[in-house]
Amino acid sequence: MLNDFQRVQVLSEALPFIQKFAGKTIVIKYGGSAMQDQLLKNKVIEDILFLSYVGLKLVLVHGGGPVINHWLNKLNIESNFHKGVRVTDSATMEVVEMVLVGKVNQELVALINKKKGKAIGLSGKDARLIIASQLVDELDNFVGKIDKVNSDIINLLIQEGYIPVIASVAASLEGQSYNINADTVAGSIASKLKAEKLILLTDTSGIMQNIHDPQTLIRLADVSKIEDLKKKNVISGGMIPKVDCCTQAISNGVKSAHIIDGRVEHALLLEILTKNGIGSMLV
Repeated sequence: MLNDFQRVQVLSEALPFIQKFAGKTIVIKYGGSAMQDQLLKNKVIEDILFLSYVGLKLVLVHGGGPVINHWLNKLNIESNFHKGVRVTDSATMEVVEMVLVGKVNQELVALINKKKGKAIGLSGKDARLIIASQLVDELDNFVGKIDKVNSDIINLLIQEGYIPVIASVAASLEGQSYNINADTVAGSIASKLKAEKLILLTDTSGIMQNIHDPQTLIRLADVSKIEDLKKKNVISGGMIPKVDCCTQAISNGVKSAHIIDGRVEHALLLEILTKNGIGSMLV
């Protein structure tokens, strides 16, 4: 445990970062173990509230893969994935929407508000925040792609001091629901907002040369290095949509994108308010 002097010193060292990012917009994608473990969940929420209180404008986007899997298993509906993205038939889509919008989203909103934050829950359907269409031309596949982001509702909320909490479900102009990869949603919203940072909380330390060795963590990479790592299959599987949304966001004006380990307590504060951070930063 830190003594009082050490606590003050830590706060003092964070001051330049607080000054640098106060008033800036940061989009956080929240998922993985940090969403399942109650202790980690509380630490993430505390980080979000701390950052909000010191003047950062936060937008929280969430998936909920493990929770969706739990309910699909209970209902005896098989889970299938292709290139790290859930394949979503009509039965799965119904469960995805119920779980993400009705359960996960509202639990996060309630937890933030319980701790005296100001959170409002949204999905891509609200105020036509996200207009979506079918990603793959298959009859019974409701995985969606983003056609348009309308950030008016987000800007309205963050200007009034609210924290938008956004579930990664959206609809087409005709009202058809689609399941969209939450990393992609976070990246598209960060792009539209021209955010200072896009941060993806994951179950890995970041991008690693050897996925079994955290010591091989790549702390800083530009877009060209990322493409090279993909060609060499260093980046594969579920990491592909994560880095793709990061590189797309950077090309669209987001200053930096970060892939960090949400299993580490106070991962957000460590990444934003310290010199070295704890994950991979893409620029």
